[in-house]
Amino acid sequence: MDKNFIWPIQVYYEDTDAGGVVYHSKYLNFMERARTEWLRKMGFGQRKLATEKGLVFAVTAMDVKFLAPARLDDKIKVSVTLVKRGRASINLRQKIEREADDSVLVRASVKIAMLNDKFKPTRMPQEFLSLLPESMTL
Repeated sequence: MDKNFIWPIQVYYEDTDAGGVVYHSKYLNFMERARTEWLRKMGFGQRKLATEKGLVFAVTAMDVKFLAPARLDDKIKVSVTLVKRGRASINLRQKIEREADDSVLVRASVKIAMLNDKFKPTRMPQEFLSLLPESMTL
């Protein structure tokens, strides 16, 4: 597994307010897309996990720092970095940067948990855990 996964995103009109600045809540959507693509790259698409194993990932905690705005037509990149993994949860760091100048727009710490079909915490499948080191030094 790569230390950092990066997903490029184009900022559209629908992501912005009347002044062309990205709404704060859209950054959460951007980070969700990157986490989903990170999982998909490892062969664990959200739908596949749900339909084949009855499992879903859910965000249980998030600390977000908004540092600078993205604007209409910006190309941004959203990174996902594994910090630590347990048997039923993963701690990640995410960062959103403007592609043109690499300025950091948003930093976030995210904890996601594996839930079963009754939405109770459960162990992640061994084939998934085997792809992840227990922790990574940043």
